[in-house]
Amino acid sequence: TTKYNPARTWTPENAVGIGGAYLCVYGMEGPGGYQFVGRTCQVWNTYRNTEVFVPGSPWLLRFFDQIRFHPVSAEELLAFRDGFLDGSVALDITPTTFSLADYRAFLAANADDIGAFKSSQQAAFEAERRRWQSTDQAGAVADAGAPPDLGDDVLAPGMTAVASPVPGSVWKLAVEPGARVAAGDVLVVIESMKMELSVAADRDGVVHEVRCAEGRAVALGQTLIVLREDAVEEAAQ
Repeated sequence: TTKYNPARTWTPENAVGIGGAYLCVYGMEGPGGYQFVGRTCQVWNTYRNTEVFVPGSPWLLRFFDQIRFHPVSAEELLAFRDGFLDGSVALDITPTTFSLADYRAFLAANADDIGAFKSSQQAAFEAERRRWQSTDQAGAVADAGAPPDLGDDVLAPGMTAVASPVPGSVWKLAVEPGARVAAGDVLVVIESMKMELSVAADRDGVVHEVRCAEGRAVALGQTLIVLREDAVEEAAQ
């Protein structure tokens, strides 16, 4: 299946989703675009070491792990989760060896079935994208309301615009007008593609104007902060 378009702004932890050729288990709450296929146990344990959550590795899965899911009731899943993080219940983990030769032999033996599936999958992808086009959903984005008024972007001498390096939303605003900053100081933290990106001042100066707000969407290249040089401030005084 394809990813959602547009993506969700919230996903519960321990949800299992598929997007294209990829499967994802959401280790914590956050945005996401994979289509849900089920729920599972915790894959992250911050506070306790157990047989599977060993010191220094609070994540469950390791490279080359092969996962098999089994259907259970909601009550069984919740009961398992209650004991899994403290180690009172455990997964069925069987050590094995991954053989590239055996895997290639499997692909060769099932080449016809694999090819037929990939053809039907690609046809389904293309049909879904055509539906997006016909319903004006192609490239859709969540409605975040009207963008802030950017005003006149022709800045006076001594003023510098600090722009957003990515599209996203303002997670944290670290300064306010009148604040004195040094090169490297964090001005704004942008949340984009499930990551937090710090936007820093590239020079010393004073925050002349703030053109963004926490929780609001920002576009690539949009001016977030206007800095003025100290000399400009002294001349104004």
